[in-house]
Amino acid sequence: MTSGFAPPPAAPFGGATASPSRSGRILEPAEWAAAGIPLLRNPREVVTGLHSRHGPTPSTAVVAVLGTDERVSASASFTHPSAAADGWVLRNALLAQLRRIVPHDLRRRVPVRTAVLLHCRDGDPGWTEEDGAWMWGLRDACTLHGLRCGSYITLTSGGWQVFGEGRGGRRPHAASPSEENRGGPDHRNGASARPRHIADTAAEWAHPGVEWARPSAVH
Repeated sequence: MTSGFAPPPAAPFGGATASPSRSGRILEPAEWAAAGIPLLRNPREVVTGLHSRHGPTPSTAVVAVLGTDERVSASASFTHPSAAADGWVLRNALLAQLRRIVPHDLRRRVPVRTAVLLHCRDGDPGWTEEDGAWMWGLRDACTLHGLRCGSYITLTSGGWQVFGEGRGGRRPHAASPSEENRGGPDHRNGASARPRHIADTAAEWAHPGVEWARPSAVH
């Protein structure tokens, strides 16, 4: 559980132009690695599954909630301003998505579900201030929704990587076609444009040939 992990001190970050309030809402890689984020047993399966269902493009984030069996129970994709590298703003965006796809677990003494974030972006695969803001936002949104804070994953032109774990792969990448763009079967109950929310049952996640449950478009 990461609720006791304190934000970093407000100090200039990435240059003298960073404001104290903004820099206090960014996590550095070392801080993220030390936060006790649970490891994914099969990150490739999670990444390829989310990519197949949401087909993220740069400036798209996909937040997913994993059950105790590490299968995705719900997920949502949404676009965001690429310049909004502020953890507080991104926290609020993530929290809004979580509230729409899963009920909170604040009544539980210990979180049993985990939220992970797949962020598709342009640029170098290395850590950026924007990544640090997403990390801060994910951790805080999980605390406010009663979830465990899970992995932060980036998807760039070079492939995908799980920050703090040293694991990644070349495919999928930011330009990879999703299943629907490859002409594969459309598993949605009717067409809906991205971004979207998807509530998947464990059986549907394990067997992608069946229809998705309760899809809806973001309004």
